[in-house]
Amino acid sequence: MKPMAHLGVGIGWRPEIADAVDRLDGLDWVEVVAENICPGHLPEALRRLRERGTRIVPHGVSLGLGGADRPDPQKLAALGERAVALGAPLVTEHIAFVRTSSPVLEAGHLLPVPRTRDALDVLCENVRIAQDALPVPLALENIAALFSWPGEEMTEGRFLTELVERTGVRLLIDVANLHTNRVNRGEDPAAVLDAIPLEALAYVHVAGGVERDGVWHDTHAHPVPPVVLDLLAELRSRVEPAGVLLERDDDFPPEAELAHELATIREVVTATARKAAPKPGPVPEPKKTAAEPHTGAGARAAEPATGAQPEAGPQAGAGTGPEAGTQPEAGAEADVAPGAGAGPEAASGGGGARTRVALGQAALLSALVAGTPVPEGFDRARIRVQVRALAAKRADVVAKVAPELPGILGGSGPYRKAFLAYAKGRPMTAGYRRDALDFAEHLLIQDLPADPAARRRLTAWWRERAGARPPRRIVRWARTLVGRAA
Repeated sequence: MKPMAHLGVGIGWRPEIADAVDRLDGLDWVEVVAENICPGHLPEALRRLRERGTRIVPHGVSLGLGGADRPDPQKLAALGERAVALGAPLVTEHIAFVRTSSPVLEAGHLLPVPRTRDALDVLCENVRIAQDALPVPLALENIAALFSWPGEEMTEGRFLTELVERTGVRLLIDVANLHTNRVNRGEDPAAVLDAIPLEALAYVHVAGGVERDGVWHDTHAHPVPPVVLDLLAELRSRVEPAGVLLERDDDFPPEAELAHELATIREVVTATARKAAPKPGPVPEPKKTAAEPHTGAGARAAEPATGAQPEAGPQAGAGTGPEAGTQPEAGAEADVAPGAGAGPEAASGGGGARTRVALGQAALLSALVAGTPVPEGFDRARIRVQVRALAAKRADVVAKVAPELPGILGGSGPYRKAFLAYAKGRPMTAGYRRDALDFAEHLLIQDLPADPAARRRLTAWWRERAGARPPRRIVRWARTLVGRAA
């Protein structure tokens, strides 16, 4: 595998800090949440960065490559279109699942895949489908997790290594996520760094979080703690990363604090490695079979990234989805459409690896968002923590997608209470924007809010966005009676 082109030290671009990012001295590059930009209507601040020659990498959050379904062709096309529009040297995504199609459920968050042979087979096939559809190389990020799957067959290091060996995909290593998994799952970050093929490293994420009651929450809303910087130094002692990026998604600090965090990261990155490490050997070429050709864009994933403009890629479709994995960005619709492809055992149609992975993921996600029993073998206390975290995140993102709702409902406190009551037993199935509309309709069906003026405002808000009249009173009564009967 050829070396990555140099990126340097960068920051995650967010609209809330666009002006600060524009003024940061010595900023080498930025990363944007792919689903939150429109290629034909880039924000002015982002367009200025590109015109200055600042590299921009789109970071996808909605593909769900670790899910049982094949990647949605529209989402792949949308991600490729953003790479072309930004002149990106690569695109990145996550090793995670975010939804199930039977039943149709959205997590609104990045969830861990089981480290089993079945899950690896499905992931590898999905990665190859994505590589063949994308116009630039793909790199995948390790995620933070609150819990582990029962019956796992591989360590994190072995899982990532086999993924690279079988697909040639690059890795985006988040050292904050390594720390999260040390606290929450008892995993040794050094063992992961020792095991994975660091020559496949695309770049590195650094972020802050907070520990509560023995659980580390990867918030991206706190300063980077020393323990995460120590892990960055550990990684640096083994390899010189092509790029390191600071992620911040909420509770944005003053510009001076952002600049200080970037300077601290740069100091760690540029410091002399604390110990010499032997150069790793070459990454084996992806395995090829007659059933799994590896020719199109996927073959280019192993080529070095350059600053050149990628050739025109596929036209984008819907291309939106939940901001997941950390603190979310606003704006998320998601759905699944089956794709095509071949893979070991998974290509057998209804049976095999995909079916087994689908059953396990559906049972878990149903427990997390629909109130069904927790599958056997999971840590029930940790699952309860995840349930609360997903509900709170869902409320936060809907408030970002529809900022008028807290104002209509009398403030963040009444809004949050009403939304969490609505969300209990009503899982998200079609993304955050649809969730906001469904929440408003749910209130109107119950003749809420109680204040007539607020109810009129909510009715007008719903009507403007739904493109339809709200349910008549007799319809609301009928729906309420049906709900009570159920």
